[in-house]
Amino acid sequence: MVGRQGPVVGRRSVIGAGLGVGVGAAVFGGGGSAAAYAAGGSARRRGLGFLAAAMDGYPDHGSVRLAQSYSDQAGLFSTAFTYDNALAVLAQLAGRTAGGLGRAVVLGDALLYAQEHDPVYDDGRLRQAYNVGPYTFFDGSLQPDGFVRADGTANVGTQFGFTGTAVGDMAWAGIALSALARRTGARRFLDGAVRIGTWIERVGRTDEPLGGYKFGVNGADEKLPFTSTEHNTDLVCLFGRLALLTGDRVWRERRARAEAFVKKMWEPAGGFFYTGTNDGVTVNKSPIPEDTQTWTHLALDSRSYSRSLDWAAVELAVVDHAGRRNSTVPTGQTYEGVTFSSASLVANEDAPIAEFQPKPDRSGVWFEGTAHLALALRDRGRAGDETRARRLVASIERAQDLLGVGQTVGGQALPERSGVVSASSPLDTGFGFGYYPYRHVGATAWYLLAATRTNPLRV
Repeated sequence: MVGRQGPVVGRRSVIGAGLGVGVGAAVFGGGGSAAAYAAGGSARRRGLGFLAAAMDGYPDHGSVRLAQSYSDQAGLFSTAFTYDNALAVLAQLAGRTAGGLGRAVVLGDALLYAQEHDPVYDDGRLRQAYNVGPYTFFDGSLQPDGFVRADGTANVGTQFGFTGTAVGDMAWAGIALSALARRTGARRFLDGAVRIGTWIERVGRTDEPLGGYKFGVNGADEKLPFTSTEHNTDLVCLFGRLALLTGDRVWRERRARAEAFVKKMWEPAGGFFYTGTNDGVTVNKSPIPEDTQTWTHLALDSRSYSRSLDWAAVELAVVDHAGRRNSTVPTGQTYEGVTFSSASLVANEDAPIAEFQPKPDRSGVWFEGTAHLALALRDRGRAGDETRARRLVASIERAQDLLGVGQTVGGQALPERSGVVSASSPLDTGFGFGYYPYRHVGATAWYLLAATRTNPLRV
């Protein structure tokens, strides 16, 4: 899973080309070193150790920084996705330690820095991803800067075309900043979250028949036509929090608008949510993704829709081991969980997922989604939910122990058995990209949220 495969691309890559630093930033570690986090030996501590290492990979390139999303072996170099870093903030806060708070503040201030120092725009947006350290690109060109470029602007991830802005990414960044505002009382975090919500209202709001908020803009600042169930679910939380924190009732109306769209995507006969719409008029009924089943429960907290968890647990269930076709799981290991979508289960195992990528394993476990499900089951709390959630968490912890051995961030070895890989084997999402066995900030953060029973989408 290394070398000539080329870069792994996350699901938020589909929108590609087309206030000052605060407390905690002065000390580069910002809340304890990666080795210190991992030293305790517990799975949670090792997960935090990975988040610390991903954040501290480029010590010679400034204290204002984000975490590199994937280990170096993924081929994305020092790319830091906004979504992953928002999750890292929430996972650090979930531990409720001084060190975790310090690191969360550093990451939150970096998101604010990106918002205030975009090289083109001054409207509150964040880009899909940033560079956080130097590297030589595949074509031989040098990317010499850290997160803050020599001219003081945020280092937008242009090499891979991660220059667009998705409503979902923005919503998660706003959720993270609002969580920091609650924990610290610092006005700058709430102000940043409000700017995000205001951008989404201005750019995303649509009066199409299905309503809701649209996908965002591409790198050329052109509005994209899609409307996502996942994104509007995120907005149920963000707008609800802004209503609570600001006292401004306009956010309640916006929350209701997002929630109404989500509920229109419900399929009562099957007990699941569809993915959204491509044109604002017709519901897109295939593929059916996992996150629209679990995040909706976490955000809506409604018994009327919680059957979606059962649909995901049954219809997207997979078991991966060396005997599966195209599996990369070592002999003697088995992992259970869920895959990304209904399309993942019928992926063409005779063709590569994308150019320079391997062939997919239909039984590959998507560990980020498996953690979503474990957390949502624990949150629902029906008979059997906790037992099922524990099995899923145990599978994720086994993956942290045994998969992704020898991987690095910024050329430095990761602490042993730290960080959860995004997938047990290469899997095709059905949305034009894949997930692979590389240690991943997003998957690790969701594991920590599930392990600590922290619902990041509850207002």
